[in-house]
Amino acid sequence: MKILHTADWHLGKIVNNVYMTVDQEDILHKLMEIVRAYQPDAVIIAGDLYDRSIPPKEAVDLLNRTLTKLIQEFNIPVLAISGNHDSADRLEFGAQIFRSQGLYLDTKLSQPYHPVTLEDEHGPVHFHLIPYVEPAEVAHWLEDSAIKSHHQATERIIDYISTHYDMSERHLWVGHAFIAGGMESESEERLSMVGGSPYVDAGLFDEFSYVALGHLHQAQKIKREAVRYSGSILKYSFSEVHHKKSVTMVHLGEEGVNHLEKLPLYPKRDFEIVEGYFSELLEGDKAANPENYLYIRLLDDGQILDPMGKLRKVYPNILHLERARLSPDKNAGNREELKQRQKMEPVDLFTSFYKDIKGEELPEHRRELIQTAIESLRKEDRER
Repeated sequence: MKILHTADWHLGKIVNNVYMTVDQEDILHKLMEIVRAYQPDAVIIAGDLYDRSIPPKEAVDLLNRTLTKLIQEFNIPVLAISGNHDSADRLEFGAQIFRSQGLYLDTKLSQPYHPVTLEDEHGPVHFHLIPYVEPAEVAHWLEDSAIKSHHQATERIIDYISTHYDMSERHLWVGHAFIAGGMESESEERLSMVGGSPYVDAGLFDEFSYVALGHLHQAQKIKREAVRYSGSILKYSFSEVHHKKSVTMVHLGEEGVNHLEKLPLYPKRDFEIVEGYFSELLEGDKAANPENYLYIRLLDDGQILDPMGKLRKVYPNILHLERARLSPDKNAGNREELKQRQKMEPVDLFTSFYKDIKGEELPEHRRELIQTAIESLRKEDRER
């Protein structure tokens, strides 16, 4: 069985006030060409189909056309889950009807639980579609109040599967989670940490023939070849500038994965960081492609009249323009501090702000109140 693994489409994404829909349509067209050439037996989309709970009309239309092409024109079943950016309630609409057409889209854990089972010449292949869920949702589903972290939630779901199904057969896990050891980028939204860590240990998946993951935007394996993030289909921040975007073709044999192929995706416009003096940049050859999305650092220390306007005549897709500071060490330090702050949980940012303003630590009971409020807002956003 050949299975194409992709994830993190983030349709409707806005980067520096620029809608990425045209670029997303182009890259999905190229993905369809890969499907046409390789003719996989199934396509996995491991979460974050949309970038937010209420996507723009253009994003909904693009997803509709893409799924329709896969299912009706190519006659390939699609197995998808919701991610932390998706609205589980909205994506759930019509999901049971779509199953008869070959679209298996799971957004919530439900009882009774059943995997999606497809057949090849070697017998059944069971796909466990596990959407992004908070630990509290798993605790409710399994009636186990001891579940407090993402690791515990995943462990208990796997215990449930192992108890109810013959794990000597071929089982594939499709999930949207942060597996410990994975490499992050700045464009991923941090997962919640209520009651514990957001990380899940890769060792939990040892009984699965393949683990198709979404959430981290860099294509990568975790501990073993068969536990993989396919990565996002496009770069969504300049922290991903060195990523090589791809999808993963999984060749599944009788005993499990025979081999894997990373099939590259080449964007219409790439992300690029360019540094130079204003006069040099105006010559137009500093970027690999003048149409690329650019982050430009000017080395000039004198005043320049309307640098953005003049540079955009040469490079129309500049997303960010800044002056390189005279002190490289200080500049690097500030960037590192900013990166660290971007990785902080909201409650930690609030705690830091409180200490800066009040000159004292935030009391623990107030921290708990803030954390509860943050999780309530996150839950409301996901249910919109």
